[in-house]
Amino acid sequence: MIKVLFICMGNICRSPTAHGVFEKLLEDEGLSHVVEVDSAGTHAYHVGEAPDRRATETALRRGVRLDHLRARKVHIDDFALFDYVLAMDEENLANLRRLCPPQYGDRVRLFLDFADDAPTREVPDPYYGGQSGFDFVLDLVESASVGLLADIKRRF
Repeated sequence: MIKVLFICMGNICRSPTAHGVFEKLLEDEGLSHVVEVDSAGTHAYHVGEAPDRRATETALRRGVRLDHLRARKVHIDDFALFDYVLAMDEENLANLRRLCPPQYGDRVRLFLDFADDAPTREVPDPYYGGQSGFDFVLDLVESASVGLLADIKRRF
């Protein structure tokens, strides 16, 4: 089983969106039984909360459900448990690298490293913006998810 962990700051917008999109992609490809997906935040602001309503509604319009997800904070054990620890932006990447035991450092990367056509290296935080920010996040996440799945398939 390959394990993927998506990380943003509070685990209510970007990382649960990536979690849901990637879960759906795995279902569509018939690979849910070989890849496990989770998401977390580098901060504990929203632990136990459902994803942001705007993220949930935007994802649902594209056929992706997020309502089963709940925010959690990344834990030191996650670095050993997950094969991919994927940060949404440079700030969270830096936070993860500070926490990560050296032997697992190669598992920590930017999620958009897997998107061939992304106009940016970071998934921007849509929390304080309007609807277009949530749509843009979905576009980026969908693109990077396809690239991530291709990378995982090469491991089989």
